[in-house]
Amino acid sequence: MKAVYIKGKQDLEIAEVPVPEPGPGQVRVAVDYVGICGSDLHYYYHGANGTFVVREPLIPGHEMSGHIDLDPEGEWQPGTPITLHPATFGPDQPGMENLRHLRPGGSYLGSASTWPHTQGAMAEYILVNRDMIRLLPEGVSTRTAALVEPLAVGLHGINMIGDLTGARVLVSGSGPIGLLAAFAARQRGAGHLTCTDVLDGPLERARQVGADEVINVANEQLPENSYDIVLECSAAPAAVSACLKAARPRGRVAQIGMFPGTPVSVELAALSQKELTWVGTFRFDNEVDEAIEMIAAAPDVAKVITHVLRVDQALDAFSAAKDSQASGKVLVALSGGAQA
Repeated sequence: MKAVYIKGKQDLEIAEVPVPEPGPGQVRVAVDYVGICGSDLHYYYHGANGTFVVREPLIPGHEMSGHIDLDPEGEWQPGTPITLHPATFGPDQPGMENLRHLRPGGSYLGSASTWPHTQGAMAEYILVNRDMIRLLPEGVSTRTAALVEPLAVGLHGINMIGDLTGARVLVSGSGPIGLLAAFAARQRGAGHLTCTDVLDGPLERARQVGADEVINVANEQLPENSYDIVLECSAAPAAVSACLKAARPRGRVAQIGMFPGTPVSVELAALSQKELTWVGTFRFDNEVDEAIEMIAAAPDVAKVITHVLRVDQALDAFSAAKDSQASGKVLVALSGGAQA
């Protein structure tokens, strides 16, 4: 089978490796599609994602969909369409019973945060634990289901911040996570939805997922004291500073975009002067199931996907995903049945 390995900075190999055999509690999945995430781009272009350095060949990918290939326990038939919850969770700790994604000792598909690294989904077949499997409802294609994981990230940010019904919502950054956060905000009842970016391509895609207004912040300042809720998806220091000013007094800000592991310069005066609530968010827990339900109810979320390339075009897929002016979500098609 084919598998994509990142071996270091701008060092990618498409290798032929044996098809893996499942062990106890495992299921073999035939992978249809894998989305390229910002963390995958960091691993390829920089050899590291924040403080997580590629120290051995790493199969990237945690945004995936596919079919059951082999279930030794016979619960699921071959060909059953699925997606995954890409995390395993560390042992429970007192006070963290409902915070599985924050417990120490967990792992995530396609991550160099563990040693050995946790290999990801950009291979024709992968082995996963049974409890990671999520069956797809009828009518949800595996192509669209590759959006479940990044949509769950946006949903977790919304769940952390509270009810959006009728609210004036600002989404800062219209890359794939921002687009999916905007889509989720619209589905969750946002009264008025504004999306920002520094490029026109992402802003046009934001209109397609339901934005009432788009603002190119390279050319125009955000209005101050104007938004009930901010979903900050860029982690760009200048954007964060502008968002704190744009939130109304007692407004709520969800920090969905991930900062690097180094100091950043953000203007924080508005945080205290307006008594803002600024909430950090990290991945998700059960929102993966909410994301599947939302996609089933509103399949037009597939508009976020702009490119699908074959596994033998993996280098081109990474290049396309890096070009945020031209691309939204970029998928790599792994199996013969997946259409590029």
